[in-house]
Formats: sequence, C-alpha cells, structure tokens
Amino acid sequence: MATIDGKAEPGSPPSRPRRRRGRGRVVAGLLIVLAVAGGGFVAVNSAGLLKGGTGPTRPAGALPPATTAVTRQTLNDTRDADGELGYGPVTTAVSRKPGTITWLPDSGAQITRGRSLYRVDNQPVMLMYGDTPAYRDLKVGLEGKDVENLERNLKKLGYDGFTVDDEYTYDTAEAVKEWQEDRGLDETGVVELGRVVFAPGKVRAESLEAEEGQPTAPGQKVLTYTGTSKVVTVELEAEDQRMAKKGAKVEVTLPVGKNVRGKVTEVATVVKPGEGQNAEPETRVEALVSIGDSKAAKGLDKAAVDVTFTTSQRENVLTVPVAALVALREGGYGLQVVEGGRSRYVKVETGLFAGGRVEVSGDGLTEGMSVGMPK
Repeated sequence: MATIDGKAEPGSPPSRPRRRRGRGRVVAGLLIVLAVAGGGFVAVNSAGLLKGGTGPTRPAGALPPATTAVTRQTLNDTRDADGELGYGPVTTAVSRKPGTITWLPDSGAQITRGRSLYRVDNQPVMLMYGDTPAYRDLKVGLEGKDVENLERNLKKLGYDGFTVDDEYTYDTAEAVKEWQEDRGLDETGVVELGRVVFAPGKVRAESLEAEEGQPTAPGQKVLTYTGTSKVVTVELEAEDQRMAKKGAKVEVTLPVGKNVRGKVTEVATVVKPGEGQNAEPETRVEALVSIGDSKAAKGLDKAAVDVTFTTSQRENVLTVPVAALVALREGGYGLQVVEGGRSRYVKVETGLFAGGRVEVSGDGLTEGMSVGMPK
C-alpha cells in the first residue's frame, strides 16, 4: 500500500502477508512511477504487476488513469518581476553660477541640443549631448573628453572651421565666439563653467527645484530631468542578476493587460539602505528595459507593470507535463506510452524544465504520442 514517511496512507487497503521465499519472486528491472500529485511512489515490476501501490494490482500493459499527448513546442524558462514604467533615472541639474533664476521650463517639457535648460540673469544655461559632465572652463590650450563633446555639439549645431578632436584650439575659440553671438552672450571664446550641461541626449524636465525670481548659487538644485523615452525600471535580488543581461529580450505586461516586447538596455548594481534601525544595506540589481511599441504606453507616464524574463529557451522540442515522468529505479526517467489499448514504458532523456513541462527525447518518441498521467 502507499506509504507516507514509512506509515500507511489513510484509507489505503492493508498490505498482503509476505509470501514464502521461492513464490512470486520479483524480478529485476523495477520501474518507479513518480506520482507527482500525491507525492508517493508506485513500483512496477517487469512481470507487469504493481507492488506497493494504492488499490488493487493491475497489469503494466493496462491503460493509465489518464493520458496526455507529447507536443512539439518552444519551451521557455521564465521569471516574473515587478517594474515601474516611467522615463528612467532622474538627474538633478545644479547651478554652477550665482545669480537669479529668470526662466524655467514647464514640467514635462522636452529640451534638445543647444536649447536652454534654464536661464540665470536672463542668460541661457544650454543643453549639449555628451557623457562627460562639465567641470571646468573650456578655453584655448585645454585637452580632454569635455572639449571633444563641446566641439561635436558645435558641429551638429552648424558651426565649422575647426576639427572635432580633444584639443581646444584657436579655431575652436572662433567657432565658440560665433555661437556666443547667436545666443546673446559675450563673445569671449571661453565657455565658462555653468554655461552648458552635458546629458546623453535630449531630456524631459521632471520637476522644478527652484522658482523664477529666486536667487541661486553654486551647488543649489534648479531642476531634475530624465530621458524622453518610456522605459521600465526593474529591481531584482542580487542572485537574480543572470536574468537581466544587457540586450536580453523580455515581455512587459502593461496595466491595460496588453503585452509588449522589451529589451534590457542598462544593468547596474545599486546599494539600498536597510529598512529599520541597524538594518544592513541591501545590494540590488537595477535594470532598465526599453519598450518596442512606444505607442502602447501612450498616456502612461508612470505605472506599475509586470516584466517577464526568459532565462533559458529550447526551440522546437518534444515536451510532456512533468507529472508524466516515470522515475526508473536504475536511474533516469521514462514515459508510459499508450498504443492500441495497451501501454509500455519508454526510457527518455530530460532537458529543460519550465512552466510545469519538461523537454524529453528518446528512441521512438514522436509528436502526438499518448503517454500516461496520474489522476
């Protein structure tokens, strides 16, 4: 009879008295049927009789309680995570010059290359594209990545007569004077610290940290900004970092129930302060996910979404429910194949387990074949 931790399962019939030696000897080659639903095991001997199972014995060739078909499909091992739809990381623009704030953009406004991010004393603080923050006055004789960023932006804005490299030359200064004249600035040929703000691309004003007419000083917050593309931010446990590899494809479920494709564009490790007194800080993985169909998220500035990561994938493979597997006493797994009103056992190799199904392969195993299932 079926047992649980060595004890008789409630409601099962009593076991028969042990036969004397020499009668009904069980031959080798036992199969152990993995009863997933009940958590117990049933042994089938090669003579076709059940031993140690619940209920009366039955031939191994008899039909199982239920069957299912072997299917061919793409099997995905997936993990779900909570995400937040928005515009990505928020950056703070800090004043580098003293004066009075005379103009600020509206929250949600988009600012592009060469346009004013804000104005101090009625003079523009302009946005330029680059990955190196402005940290010094730029003038003749200097070299560096910030110089190259400035020259590349001037070229994009239509100024010429210089070579885009990392050297601030006399020709660069002449182009700067033209740019200063066009923007109503003193034509010095020097770009003073605080005149430009470098960002990776065009930005969206997120929130205002100052007011028009308010005095400002170096180090004072003026506004915050983000990128302009809708992205999903996902925080994962450190051990789940393998899920969020740059370039990995994901599926995003929007609040309206629509699924859209996405791709991991950035992955960073962040340290979050612990919750509560004396709590240890936590290391987390933050991933940014771009959305392929931006129109699907139209009207959603901020929203909670579900993100599905695919950690493994097997294409065009034969699969069965995990519950259909038969564990072999000699090792490995098999399936109880049902054909012509009878059943037989076939040894199989298992592959990826995902979503309650398992990849299987074996001699004679084909798509559409019926295999046994527990009740």
